[in-house]
Amino acid sequence: MAAARSLSNPSSTTSLISQSRNQSKPTSPPSFLKPHSLQSPWLGFKISFQPSKTRPYLPNHRTITATISLSLPTSKTDRVASAGKVPKWSRRAIKSFAMAELEARKLKYPTTGTESLLMGILNEGTNLAAKFLRANGITLSKVRDETVKLLGKGDMFFFSPEHPPLTEDAQRALDWAVDEKLKSGGDGEITTTHLLLGIWSEVESPGHKIMAALGFNDAKSKELTSSSEPESVDG
Repeated sequence: MAAARSLSNPSSTTSLISQSRNQSKPTSPPSFLKPHSLQSPWLGFKISFQPSKTRPYLPNHRTITATISLSLPTSKTDRVASAGKVPKWSRRAIKSFAMAELEARKLKYPTTGTESLLMGILNEGTNLAAKFLRANGITLSKVRDETVKLLGKGDMFFFSPEHPPLTEDAQRALDWAVDEKLKSGGDGEITTTHLLLGIWSEVESPGHKIMAALGFNDAKSKELTSSSEPESVDG
């Protein structure tokens, strides 16, 4: 009977349809469930949630860089005073020196020795001295292995300075290269060939011992000297 009355009454029918529609609509969540309006009565402040930006993965390690200077250090300041007479180092020689410092830091050595200079030449890779060494079976990995055998591994908790200071024999090798270029004359640059021969001239140095252990000798030294291409090629 009630149903019949409601059907006979148009206003009642409209009311029932309206109630049914309202009940079928999804109810919005309570305000305390909305992320933008969360509030903690204990902490006394409003908490807002914002979509976070994804950060790229950054490996947790110490970055090692190499700084390339414009010249190489010398212990003979009297030649620096007459800079016009001192030949310049080639670009590849300067980069090899920077790579030598980098190799010393990789091995966690406190100084840059003749062994590091040798590794720097091979690390640069494009210079004439490096090509000659590789042609004779002397590679960067072999020199690294011989260096560790001769000098041992560095302390794993030690961090080398950005520019590990030169050892005395390494400085003498650089000075030898400059002197040798001055003796030969000409307007060319001091190249990696001069630097390599400077390392070989330091007979008691680690660099000389490593080169000798890997098959380098005086005959190869003379071969390198006589077969060197024009200085500009190594510049």
